[in-house]
Amino acid sequence: MARILMKGNEAIAEAALRAGAKHYFCYPITPQSEVAEYLARRIPEVGGVFLQGESEVAVGNMLFGAAATGKRVFTTSSSPGISLMQEAISYMAGAHLPAVIINIMRGGPGLGGILPAQSDYFQATKGGGHGDYRVLVLAPSTIQEAVDLTMLSFHLADKYRNPVSLIGDGMIGQMMEPVEFPEKYEEPELPPKDWAATGCKDRMPYIIKSLFLDPVALEKNSHLLQEKYERMKEEEVRFELYNVSSKIKILLIAYGTMARICQTVIDELKDDGVQVGLFRPISLFPFPEKQILKEVSRKNVEAVLTIEMSMGQMLEDVERAIFGAKPVHFYGRTGGVVPSPDEVKKQIHKLLSTDQGSRPRKRKA
Repeated sequence: MARILMKGNEAIAEAALRAGAKHYFCYPITPQSEVAEYLARRIPEVGGVFLQGESEVAVGNMLFGAAATGKRVFTTSSSPGISLMQEAISYMAGAHLPAVIINIMRGGPGLGGILPAQSDYFQATKGGGHGDYRVLVLAPSTIQEAVDLTMLSFHLADKYRNPVSLIGDGMIGQMMEPVEFPEKYEEPELPPKDWAATGCKDRMPYIIKSLFLDPVALEKNSHLLQEKYERMKEEEVRFELYNVSSKIKILLIAYGTMARICQTVIDELKDDGVQVGLFRPISLFPFPEKQILKEVSRKNVEAVLTIEMSMGQMLEDVERAIFGAKPVHFYGRTGGVVPSPDEVKKQIHKLLSTDQGSRPRKRKA
């Protein structure tokens, strides 16, 4: 396989095509518009469909309709655009429809700004729309991983008949790195899409819906969804450890681009004789709660430092996972400001000092 230097947005677009997703609906918004620009040229070459909707609300419902036919469908957008799709995402989850929603996050709330942030964590991992539903959420930290996880997202969407979200901050979309694509995309065998609405000349019509006027039927559907989410928690937890050993006193927890900055910090501190480890969640839902608690429970770990490009959204999941076993500290920047390695090192040195820096945040039992 040859390595190709590509911008993140364009690499994600190409990965989706190679995963067999030829039906793309979008509305332009910075910092992900290069996905649409790239696909406007590439989709006709593979015989696919590219349709720019009149709004993100329209795009969400286009996804529903195309997904109901059994096609691999996807969209890309950025923070406020994803907000406008939440109703349709809830409909798709309730109707058990597979789709991939890619969010290249920008600063908020509101229109915010176009610089990178991680402040859509709540939106992505807690459902975002109405009702008892979840979407499976993956967070890459490199362009190569964005390629790999994009391709995986389509498989997981079909496996669970559920929307899957891939989230990366604006840097993931805009930076350039060498990537490799498989010459032939192969995935585990999936069950046939015998639920899809493909015409009913020789069968009874299928009704794909999220409307259940009978409360008992609606509750039954919600239980089916919850069973699916519990299966995700058993089978789809993904994470990475970096420099985690019996020597570390501080365990950093970060995802996406912020985890890359933390790896730089760890390497620089190692040269100074300071040992720090990193736990990087790759699946944000399901969140690797048990795995985090296992690493934090090491006798040598004295405290946890969660680093985010937000005001502390993943922090709540970290606190719940640790549940007071060790002190949990937080450092974050938002609005498009990216924490520098020096800022992170300063926080680590505070924790390693005698007074342990600022008061730790602990979850009350």
